[in-house]
Amino acid sequence: MSNDLDDAYRYCERISRASASSFCWSFRLLPREQRRAMCALYAFSRLTDDLADSGEPTETRRTQLAGWRSELHDALQGECRSPLWQALHDTTVRFAIPDEYLFAIVDGVAMDLVPPHYDTFDELRQYCYHVASAVGLACIHVFGFDDDRAKTLAETCGVAFQLTNIVRDLSEDAEQGRIYLPREELAQFDCSPEDIRQRAMNPQIRELLRFQIARAERLYNEATPLATLLHPHGRRAFTLMFSTYRTLLAEIKRRDGDVFQGRIRLGYRGKLKALVAALLFQPVPLAPASRDAELRPHTSRTTSRGRPTVRQSGS
Repeated sequence: MSNDLDDAYRYCERISRASASSFCWSFRLLPREQRRAMCALYAFSRLTDDLADSGEPTETRRTQLAGWRSELHDALQGECRSPLWQALHDTTVRFAIPDEYLFAIVDGVAMDLVPPHYDTFDELRQYCYHVASAVGLACIHVFGFDDDRAKTLAETCGVAFQLTNIVRDLSEDAEQGRIYLPREELAQFDCSPEDIRQRAMNPQIRELLRFQIARAERLYNEATPLATLLHPHGRRAFTLMFSTYRTLLAEIKRRDGDVFQGRIRLGYRGKLKALVAALLFQPVPLAPASRDAELRPHTSRTTSRGRPTVRQSGS
């Protein structure tokens, strides 16, 4: 790598370290090339998210995100205006990451510029795809995979991760006027947005959250075989991410869904528990893929410019 590209990746690594995200400690399990690529993807996602949370007026943020999307387009064509774009462009070429996933991340952040209102889980799932599944789909190209079923499982895993976030952050999101849970499910459990804003852990909300926890558990179970489809180094990093989020959901369940008594964090002991779970993790293998049945994630496709296919490292 050139010195400029090394500096670009170091810039992304500094952003990743400063975030103290539970995701980032899993990057340490990866070889240098993959670790740098994950830092570039993380830095891109982090800075994109920061634009939406800048506190500027909505129209200002919308304009900034449109400009950011334009910069992303240029960077993917090789016109890089900052260290972030230089590292991200190199990552997308090196690991053959489709452009559509990166644009979906920007579009997902733009969805948060207005208070969320999702009537059905299918609508919420589309939001989860943009803000979480698209990230996961980009990541598995860095981790390495040979079976296209990994894409469907990565999409499901992203929904599980994001639903866990939504349940964990229910109280603080409600204080900001953000309630992501589907309106038809609130009605099903005789809850209202106002009940959530009042932080009232009444029997109706408890049952609503038990329902969401059970759904997230099913999604994690569906996504579990993804680990078997990833190349060995990527499998280790993914398993730690997966165990961290699943341990977080288990902590929410241990509290019987009571997310109103302070933000739920894993802390050192929780992270240690996630690490042990990752070391003991035994994914259920998938049956061999049928030649006649090709599983594809149900996503909105955008035009992706052609790039040469490159080696997916991780074996």
